[in-house]
Amino acid sequence: MNEQQRKEANQIKQENPTDVKSDLDSNLDRLKNMESDELIGKYFQSTYEPPNLKKAKKRRREDVEIHYDFSIPAEMQRIGEGKKFLIRTYGCQMNEHDTEVMAGLLTEMGYETTDNTDEADVILLNTCAIRENAENKVFGEIGHLKPLKLEKPDLIIGVCGCMSQEESVVNKILKKHPFIDMIFGTHNIHRLPSLLKEAMFSKEMVLEVWSKEGDIIENLPKVRKGKIKGWVNIMYGCDKFCTYCIVPYTRGKERSRLPEDIIQEVRHLAAQGYQEVTLLGQNVNAYGKDLEFEYGLGQLMDEIRKIDIPRVRFTTSHPRDFDDHLVEVLAKGGNLLDHIHLPVQSGSSEVLRVMARRYTRESYLELVGKIRAGMPNATLTTDIIVGFPNETDEQFEETMTLVREVGFDGAYTFIYSPREGTPAAKWEDNIPMEVKKERLQRLNALVNEQAKQAMQKYEGEIVKVLVEGESKKNPDVLSGYTERNKLVNFKAPKSTIGKIVNVRITEARTWSLNGELVEEVAEVL
Repeated sequence: MNEQQRKEANQIKQENPTDVKSDLDSNLDRLKNMESDELIGKYFQSTYEPPNLKKAKKRRREDVEIHYDFSIPAEMQRIGEGKKFLIRTYGCQMNEHDTEVMAGLLTEMGYETTDNTDEADVILLNTCAIRENAENKVFGEIGHLKPLKLEKPDLIIGVCGCMSQEESVVNKILKKHPFIDMIFGTHNIHRLPSLLKEAMFSKEMVLEVWSKEGDIIENLPKVRKGKIKGWVNIMYGCDKFCTYCIVPYTRGKERSRLPEDIIQEVRHLAAQGYQEVTLLGQNVNAYGKDLEFEYGLGQLMDEIRKIDIPRVRFTTSHPRDFDDHLVEVLAKGGNLLDHIHLPVQSGSSEVLRVMARRYTRESYLELVGKIRAGMPNATLTTDIIVGFPNETDEQFEETMTLVREVGFDGAYTFIYSPREGTPAAKWEDNIPMEVKKERLQRLNALVNEQAKQAMQKYEGEIVKVLVEGESKKNPDVLSGYTERNKLVNFKAPKSTIGKIVNVRITEARTWSLNGELVEEVAEVL
């Protein structure tokens, strides 16, 4: 950025709070009419290569490195003392885990967390790009933050996460929301201290979104929520490129952490008293395929089951990569739980082909059969999209019959909506909304019926519940989850929070269970 451009940029972001509103408003119309490259040249600092979805599919893993030497720059280590941060998280467990890392970085810099936007000195929106509704929520929040920025010009507002990896989103922020201070992506979270430094001292928009693969940074600090359940990333990215999905473009190609690093992290959580860990990956079953030696999720789970931690889960599975060895390992039980989330998306082989899911209805049902044979009590949940382009009534009926045949305990169901940048977004979205809604209604009725039937089987049974805290609806009631991921509400002393207790189920509802604590009787010798 040359001196003239710097002067123009500073005209938009004055340090004088009385001039901020007039500067922003007077420049808004001009910003809307500018081309993206003009915005890039004039209104932010940093070398910028826009997120490029075409390049994303061609990216390679060869350049990925593993680092164990991360440290916060000396000048930023105490910069946050006396200040507070707030992170709003949208989307999946991976985003939740990214938030834990960013919270760790900010805490190391001296910041304290807050839930009050008025108290915050740094606000980060950790975004999701999966569905249009998630994007709309973020832009709505950005709009709500503008008055606060006008009142507090020194407030740093950042947009990060998957949305930041989309070129259209970045350009929209540049044109319509120039008061945003930072935009960064999913591959460079470890750069947060340096990006924050630029935003604080340059008074210009800082934009750093990488179209290269992200390296694996092993020693990043984390601030986890509570001491009961922990997320553990085992890999990053996805190589599947389903035609409706933006994730491979925003999260990059698959990169697996080394087994020893994962095992060490799980052991550390066990030593701290955590009761449950969930192994995370966009396509967790593909773990190890990019390693230079033969090692997969089955081998990793076989090692982790030997660690003294009560519960181990993993998500999210892709049916294509769910191999026989993993089924064999999970069948050993112990701390490996037999609740499996197995997204099917459609019950039609033809729709699955167009979705580029790389399996058929028949192969999915074959996999379900193997899982049920190895783990007779396993519970399965799934994801389903209705109204995909050109989905016929007959193809939707195939989804209904598959749901009946498998007998899912639950399902996340969605109406198809195109995501800009994906192949499917270029196709005609030719299923009328009223048809989509009618199909979704029928599907949900079936899913709810099956879920209720599955819950009713628990009445009178004693189940093990990991107590997570107070119920959202009643502070006098505690809640937690069974080994098969069923929500249970019951009355018990607060001292049971964080423990695994026995609960007798007294009432089954569609999506939760009510019960009573079973007091343990001490054995008399």
